[in-house]
Amino acid sequence: MTHSDILLHPDPSRTVIRPFSPEDPQGFVVPGHPRAGRIIDRVLAMDDSELEIDRARVTDSLDERHRDVEMLLMRRFDEVARQIGLDVAAIDQRRALLIGAYFCEEYSFEAAALFNPSIVAHPDQTGVAPGALRFILSLRGIGEGHVSSVTFRTGSWTPGRAPDVDPASATAVPPIIEQDGGANGATAIRLHCGGSREVSESVLFPITPSQRQGIEDLRLVQFSEEDGSQHYYGTYTAFSGAAARSELLSSADFRSFEMRPLEGDAAGGKGMALFPRRVNGRYAMLGRHDNENIWLLESDDLYTWNGGRRIVRPRYSWEFVQMGNCGSPIEIEEGWLVLTHGVGTVRNYCIGACLLDKQDPAKVLARMMLPLVHPSPKERDGYVPNVVYSCGALVRDRTLLLPYGVADDFATFATVGLDDLLAAMA
Repeated sequence: MTHSDILLHPDPSRTVIRPFSPEDPQGFVVPGHPRAGRIIDRVLAMDDSELEIDRARVTDSLDERHRDVEMLLMRRFDEVARQIGLDVAAIDQRRALLIGAYFCEEYSFEAAALFNPSIVAHPDQTGVAPGALRFILSLRGIGEGHVSSVTFRTGSWTPGRAPDVDPASATAVPPIIEQDGGANGATAIRLHCGGSREVSESVLFPITPSQRQGIEDLRLVQFSEEDGSQHYYGTYTAFSGAAARSELLSSADFRSFEMRPLEGDAAGGKGMALFPRRVNGRYAMLGRHDNENIWLLESDDLYTWNGGRRIVRPRYSWEFVQMGNCGSPIEIEEGWLVLTHGVGTVRNYCIGACLLDKQDPAKVLARMMLPLVHPSPKERDGYVPNVVYSCGALVRDRTLLLPYGVADDFATFATVGLDDLLAAMA
């Protein structure tokens, strides 16, 4: 492995304005007069001079690092007004802006950590130097309350050279959120990020009750359908604080997204990863819903996953506790390359790899006896010690580009030739 000098550390100055919804605790609910309504009544009772001082203070502060603040606050006002049945026509714009501000919060989405990256080719490759590839990197950011959100970076890479990562924008933009109600909580969430001028400005934070504590470990894949069309999908773990389940993010251009929960008995766990195309006419997925082995799942429905077959079991000491994938399988000439994670002594997480048969991915052709990446003296300390972990990699010109997280704290890169990697398998 050749390790990059790039270190992507969390930046607490990057904040996003997200909804804030104060509610009454159990036993203190006021029938017919919700807390939101009481807050609004207090704003409506303010005299004009007090109102103007507060409004100017709020907008001046937010204008320092956010765009279109008044539009954002008015949109939040409209959302709250609809929820409680408020007569918006009776409220002047200054009061509406201030009401919107009372139901927002500025959230530092990567204040504590920035790790567990995934990577795909950028949908726009215009102007890229010959031999180079522009990419999009997703990262898991952790902020206040150990809540996980998804943030993005862009960069470029030429095999044989170190990758370049573009500086992140100082501005982060919340998506416009639309929800389509469904049975059993199967709500489709549409996120419109048209306000972002570049991908690094888009932040996907928890929206639904199933995601309350975090959107974790997005595993991106560029999916090719049988008709040649392409789409981006990403499996992720939605964590409510009490239960985890797998959900699916989809996008055509990284400017708008859809989130939907996955269904079936295999979807109630973590770490699912979609193959980049159908295999033998069916969708295929890797999972670890027993929290020990890697499973192969097949389905005719992208959103429903049941059963499956155990295909990779712990064999070597560094994976005795647990195995899982480190992102979607990568199709190479020799078969399906799967980067794996293994958990061993003292809960050390290492990264390995195995090779699956291209026609029958249930067949394991070879696997690494020793880890590809392991926690080294300089890569063991952080929020969660002794962990290296990835949610996806790229192959180009017989070279693997592997972004990975270190100690649930920061992210970096490494590269290795495919021939060297395969030679280390048995």
